[in-house]
Amino acid sequence: MTPQPAPRPPAFTPSPEAPPAGREPAPEPARAEPSGDRPRPRVLTEEEASDLLGGQLFGVLSLVRASGRPHLSTVLFRWDPATRLLRIPSVADRFKVRRLRRAPLAALHAAPGPLSYAVAEGEAEISEVTRTPGDAVGRELLAISAAHEAIEDEAAFLAELVAERRVVIRLRVSRLYGTSLEGTAG
Repeated sequence: MTPQPAPRPPAFTPSPEAPPAGREPAPEPARAEPSGDRPRPRVLTEEEASDLLGGQLFGVLSLVRASGRPHLSTVLFRWDPATRLLRIPSVADRFKVRRLRRAPLAALHAAPGPLSYAVAEGEAEISEVTRTPGDAVGRELLAISAAHEAIEDEAAFLAELVAERRVVIRLRVSRLYGTSLEGTAG
């Protein structure tokens, strides 16, 4: 006789029935009445979205896994509005680097707070691994980091980048947009 697989638990489906014994039903959420005083979303201009990106240190890089599911990664970045290029330091064997080599489309979401955000979409390219302290990739990585933190020992920093097998993800931005709720009372 072949063993039968264990029964699968039923899929979750919300039930209008009473809550389990000992639990009170959750209160209904308060609903705001429509008001002309409520902030309304305002679409950012490209310049405003660019300025927002330029003022941020961290963003969320989004790409698509082979399965079709999203992959999100919080990253340090540097935005260059003149060239429309986002530079993101990473390590050569990270999933995001491997995936972007195969499927280079990506987006970066940055938000200074809960009321506004900017998104930069584009195609990514991956630099070579920095192999010699002070090579071109190492200098590019140094420039990204130096924009956000003081580098006390440049030679040691560049050697560490080589040891860590660092690369630069360069996202060439083809679409830039965002929204703000700040100061937008209707």
